[in-house]
Amino acid sequence: MSSSAGAPEPAAVTVTALGDWPGQDPIEAQRIIRGELGSPNLPFLPSLPDRGVGSDEIGRTAALLADLPVDLQPHGWRLVDRPGKDLRRAVSALSTDLNVLADLVGAEERPADSLKVHCQGPLSLAANLHLHHGERALLDHGARRDVRDALIDGVASLLRRAAVASPGAQLTLQLDEPQIDGVLAGTIPTSSGYRTLRAVPEHEAVEAWTLLAEGARKAGATAVVLSFKTAGPVPLLERVPGVGVAVPVGGVSHSEWETLAELIEAGRTLWAGVRVRRGKPARVQETADALLRPWRGLGLALESLASIRLTPADALADDAPDSARRALAHLNQSADALNQAIADA
Repeated sequence: MSSSAGAPEPAAVTVTALGDWPGQDPIEAQRIIRGELGSPNLPFLPSLPDRGVGSDEIGRTAALLADLPVDLQPHGWRLVDRPGKDLRRAVSALSTDLNVLADLVGAEERPADSLKVHCQGPLSLAANLHLHHGERALLDHGARRDVRDALIDGVASLLRRAAVASPGAQLTLQLDEPQIDGVLAGTIPTSSGYRTLRAVPEHEAVEAWTLLAEGARKAGATAVVLSFKTAGPVPLLERVPGVGVAVPVGGVSHSEWETLAELIEAGRTLWAGVRVRRGKPARVQETADALLRPWRGLGLALESLASIRLTPADALADDAPDSARRALAHLNQSADALNQAIADA
């Protein structure tokens, strides 16, 4: 992630998480997150999909869309002519979360100096919203443009509301594109499942992300990060000025690490997703080595590790709250190990 002018770069390896959180209690969730991710780490406004309709990431993001109301059908979220109860639930859940954040920040003696908000990126969102006749919005160029433009306005509103809830905090926007590989490869199925939708051109993705990032910065974000499931789309970010990347690093190939290294050397920050929760917990040094090995293999200076944030490789919503807390604690310990390696270099 590269920050806009005037925003300081992290001085050490730090920690955040991707956004989803287990449970249904926003007060408990935000207390845990803000307790585990104090400065210089990056606390975030979580989404709680266990709350049901409107708290999943598609519904939560659709609630941001200016002048594009949605409702929930058996096949998913659908664009409609007027808002209904499903959209009201999504809007209410987000408002509750922002109110909880404001209350917690107001009660803190020394509030964190940063905050992250997240939502679906424009192309994954278009892949999960349906038109009136049931087909995905991704099918239609005009619908994709409308979703993108509405999301630009919605993200700006979210950032302004977050700034009110957490006064003085530097704001980061995380755009999640979990389906971008399929969008660009033309493998997203139609609603019927009998065929696939045509691939979206790469230049359209680059343009959409660039416009979202520009809009976010105008609305007060000091940083924008795109979150991918694989490193495949990372080369496109060379054409999107100033954004960072979040990607799981467990399956990253040597050539993909070379691409990531080029971005890092150009001043971007990597959010490195590491798997810490399933099965026997990894040792702290194993997690640290997942970055130290490729770093040394590429001949990168260890000091440049300070541009990294560690994240869980996946969202934490499927865990119990205590397990999610332990995941953040593990990442904090792993960050300490990496920072010690930097100091010893």
